[in-house]
Amino acid sequence: MFRLAHLTDPHVGPLPRPQLRQLLSKRLTGWYNWHRSRSATHDMELLAALVSDIRAQAPNHIACTGDTCNIGLPSEWTTSRIFLESLGSPETVSFVPGNHDAYVMGALEGLLKEVAPWTRGIDGREGVFPFLRRFGPVALVGLSSAIPTLPFVASGRVGSRQMKAAERILAELGQDPACFRIVLIHHPPHRGGAQPGRNLTDASAFEAMIRRVGAELVLHGHNHVGSLAHLPGPRGPVPVVGAPSASARSGTMTHKAGYHLFTIDRDETGFLLTAELRGLQPDGTIGGMGMLSLGQIRRGGGGS
Repeated sequence: MFRLAHLTDPHVGPLPRPQLRQLLSKRLTGWYNWHRSRSATHDMELLAALVSDIRAQAPNHIACTGDTCNIGLPSEWTTSRIFLESLGSPETVSFVPGNHDAYVMGALEGLLKEVAPWTRGIDGREGVFPFLRRFGPVALVGLSSAIPTLPFVASGRVGSRQMKAAERILAELGQDPACFRIVLIHHPPHRGGAQPGRNLTDASAFEAMIRRVGAELVLHGHNHVGSLAHLPGPRGPVPVVGAPSASARSGTMTHKAGYHLFTIDRDETGFLLTAELRGLQPDGTIGGMGMLSLGQIRRGGGGS
């Protein structure tokens, strides 16, 4: 049995005081939005409580799908590393970046230098996507959809080079019926997963890739809401699961701070996948919110 905790979009704060020259860019709108509303939405005490709950569940591994930063300030890169350290060592935590981590040109490169060990693939390379990490029967394939964009745009892109490399990795892994493949990405990777201006611009190419080579599970963030969709795969539907922001204090039940705890098990017919949503309770504590209805993921016994 393998247990994986997935959290996303912690938007670690408080936002450091920027220098004036650092605001002469898209950062100005992000800085304004943080002080207007985001600082009240993203609660760091709540985030700390959620991280404590994750650690109490003692998962085998933790995946964070981006947006540790807010406006890509250099001082946020260190804060991001400290946050990932609070989750666990690079051997027990995997990270892929989000659009806020690539807020302006150069921001993503600076962040990845700081958090590189949490992106280290089995080939020993760091900060290179896609990466492949193996934990027994479980394979994590990490993609970066983080790109700098214009003000008021939060879209992402994987790109043809990265997409082709991911397809090769997934195809090779797919030849082993004892391998459970999980794709990590920040943006919802399916068409309609986010509105124009916030979407993955090459979602059609991602869908086509999954249709050809398959995966057993795709995890993403970005929308700050718990969600479930499915993509066609060569052996059946592939679940695509989005998590809410890990620090959101307000909103509906599916918007408030939470994370998913996946359990991957096996029986004589193949893999079994279950998932629990854990998050902010009405009394302010962190606890179980119910199980996700994912269906059965079976390899070796039919089904993708």
